[in-house]
Amino acid sequence: MFSIDRLRALAAVAAHGSIAQAARTLHLTPSGVSQQLAKLEREAGHPLLQPHGRSVRLTHAGRVLAAHADRLIAQLAAAQADLADLDDEVLGPLRIGGVGSAVRALLPDALAALAAAHPRLVPTVVDGEAVELLPRLVDGGLDLLLVESWAPRPLAVPEGVALRTLVSEEVYVALSERHPLADRAGLDLTARTDLDPLAATAWACCPPGTEAYEALVQALRTHGVEPDVRYVLADHFTQLTLVASNLTACLTPAAARRPAPPGVRFLPVRPALRRDIRVAWSTRAESPPVRACLAALAAAPGTAHGAGGTG
Repeated sequence: MFSIDRLRALAAVAAHGSIAQAARTLHLTPSGVSQQLAKLEREAGHPLLQPHGRSVRLTHAGRVLAAHADRLIAQLAAAQADLADLDDEVLGPLRIGGVGSAVRALLPDALAALAAAHPRLVPTVVDGEAVELLPRLVDGGLDLLLVESWAPRPLAVPEGVALRTLVSEEVYVALSERHPLADRAGLDLTARTDLDPLAATAWACCPPGTEAYEALVQALRTHGVEPDVRYVLADHFTQLTLVASNLTACLTPAAARRPAPPGVRFLPVRPALRRDIRVAWSTRAESPPVRACLAALAAAPGTAHGAGGTG
């Protein structure tokens, strides 16, 4: 009989292509994952992995067993959802992840509403970027995510993940009030008079691979400018402190403009840049706690459906 934990380890290696990445997804050490796979190989009676450069790849037997593992894990998630639906009671753990500015803007009101309506619900929250957190949602390590999708680079999600837009907001270029362009009413990315000073400006942005970083690169590269990203910072407020000192510029969504240090100007951009904040969840593991949180987020102030919401 194959252990479900060992099958999860094999499925994670198949999905992510390395033992190290599988270990991060499963919150195990690489040696722990290797031990699980070694035991699974003995149980299967076939080699499941083979060296591939500095990493590994699945053998034919490994691919066959990984396909079965995916189906078994999906069936187990469905069984857990069915059991949770038996009485439709909202209780127990709810594991939430999200990008920091979205968590700050939307989650406090939703969590307060959940605490009042469902006192036996136990939410936990971790922040991070979609590129890091989506694999945890797919693998069952998280129940629900707040992610961002920037207009120049819409967020792609794996099959089986549903998305709902909560907020759609304008994105501004943040400049020091001492910057040569700071007195403009807005910036036109099609005009050389605006593009040339931006090309000579250093930029701060979230790490490469994140939606924010790729949106910045694509927005400027479309108009022939390669941004000089010198400051890689996940937190928008930290980016704005460097902007205030006239060291850099950054892209700032409307929700992340407050609080802002003195001396920062936020300029709208043409063509307009926008960011959507979306909630993501696995359709195979949609439990009563997940549905309750979706309803609370939809009703929260500032969302598309909540009081005072914006389209």
